Amino acid sequence: MDIEHLLMEFVPHIAGIIESIGIAIILFATIQTVWMLIKGGMNFSDTRPGLKLSQALALALQYIMAGEILKTIIIQSRDDIFLLAGVVVLRVALAFVVHWEIKAASEEVNLTESLESEKKEP
Repeated sequence: MDIEHLLMEFVPHIAGIIESIGIAIILFATIQTVWMLIKGGMNFSDTRPGLKLSQALALALQYIMAGEILKTIIIQSRDDIFLLAGVVVLRVALAFVVHWEIKAASEEVNLTESLESEKKEP
């Protein structure tokens, strides 16, 4: 049994496991942020649950992209390359959008917290 055959056999399973970790992160973060909303009285102006979910999505995307990168090891045709390249480009673009949202939400949370602390000071 040669190394190419081993890679063809095991890489899809390993990539699937890594991508499943990303899916689990999304699922856990969704449950956690919904719970945060419920505990906060469904206060939709509170940006902390959204920030937490965005951070989890960014982390999950990294795992999902890692799985996609592993799949490049076993690409056999030009069509597979184009399909995988398209998926990676879309996920990278999504990652940039998520990081931009995290930055904006973090700045908003920091501003809100500083305004609240100024109100408390006599």
